[in-house]
Amino acid sequence: MVRPIIGIISNHHIISETYAVQAVGSINVSAVAEVAQGLPLLVPALPDMVRIPDLIDQCAGFVFTGGRANVHPQEYGEKPTPAHGEFDRDRDRITLPLIQALVERGQPFLGICRGFQEVNVAMGGTLYPEIRDLPGRENHRMPPDGTLEEKFALRHEVRFSQDGIFHRLIGNQTVLTNTLHGQGIKSTGPRIVVDGYASDGTPEALYIDGAPGFTLSVQWHPEWNAENDTVSRPLFEAFGIACREWVNRDSL
Repeated sequence: MVRPIIGIISNHHIISETYAVQAVGSINVSAVAEVAQGLPLLVPALPDMVRIPDLIDQCAGFVFTGGRANVHPQEYGEKPTPAHGEFDRDRDRITLPLIQALVERGQPFLGICRGFQEVNVAMGGTLYPEIRDLPGRENHRMPPDGTLEEKFALRHEVRFSQDGIFHRLIGNQTVLTNTLHGQGIKSTGPRIVVDGYASDGTPEALYIDGAPGFTLSVQWHPEWNAENDTVSRPLFEAFGIACREWVNRDSL
């Protein structure tokens, strides 16, 4: 079986305070290769060097990964504040138009954490800069200390819509997930359907209404322990199937 090429969106980092790199977490690569059964292709978020038409022609699908930098608030009509944190405008310039192009084509993608937020912004939605400051909301940020296992530990419930797409795919209406984000959805884009919420009302799972392709996106990090986690595995497996169907669409 020829594995479909799956683009994984990279993030900008500086090594040793001087050396600029584009990087992707190894757990994203493993989830794509071992669970989605795709051929991982790291996509640098450098819009002056990477053209969206080339990407969508070469890749069957895309994973919009998490990252420390947040979507710039100018992308959804708000002014930046210190609460918005760090930014990566180059990534914004790649991901937002790429998501729009994929929706129009019906090409599959999976949004994760920042990627989940990018999907909402690309479709006309807005974000809160810091959801833990909102009345009644919990702190969804990554624990500051501990091992990776402790940082990615399952920390809160997400409840899906009864008989909704996530409920049907994963097999349970209520699941446990990790949580490592500060921002969250404020208003949804016109075609965004929130299909899962944390117990404090924070949107955690969405898809795009009427889109012909796979558009599932989640606020947590399913790439962690994706091969063994009962919530993550079916998500990546279904994404991989959608990517293979995209490659074989003309023969179906």
